[in-house]
Amino acid sequence: MATIYEITQGLAQAAANAYDGALTEDGDAIKAGLQREEGDPILDKRIMDGFGVKFYGNMMCITYHSEVQLKEVYGPGFETDIDQRITDISKWLKKEYKRITGDSVTLTTVGEVDVRAENSSRVRSWVLAKKHFKVGGLEEEMNLETGSKTPSESNWRAFLDQGGWNGTGGKRPKNDTRKK
Repeated sequence: MATIYEITQGLAQAAANAYDGALTEDGDAIKAGLQREEGDPILDKRIMDGFGVKFYGNMMCITYHSEVQLKEVYGPGFETDIDQRITDISKWLKKEYKRITGDSVTLTTVGEVDVRAENSSRVRSWVLAKKHFKVGGLEEEMNLETGSKTPSESNWRAFLDQGGWNGTGGKRPKNDTRKK
């Protein structure tokens, strides 16, 4: 069974392998489910899009960013298309994780996709979307904010016990000439 560190490191490495221009061992372009992979890279207009992953507790959040036109935003099925794109990315991450580590990982959808479209002018628009997944192999208790169970080092504890000045019980140094 893989450790927490190995699972998060494997998924983070899988996400890092999807950079623009990445190639497989055969020399083919990687197909992670992004718009920039569609069409001819020389003849077609390049779509700027990408994704990232964030980990918190036993959850992973896939964030997606892409340029869009306003007619796409107001067209039917826009949110469904973005949801499908993030689902394709999660499938690719699982496949890449298996290629990197040799183990499989499960990503279970939690909630719906959160899609936000913004624009800076009538010409420039973009979409920001995120979707949360529960990562298999990570414990539920990781979400609790209980803090560390390991005791702090004695030197650090002694430093904290000294307190501070300004009424918290600590003493001011001898060379401090400021008024009280």
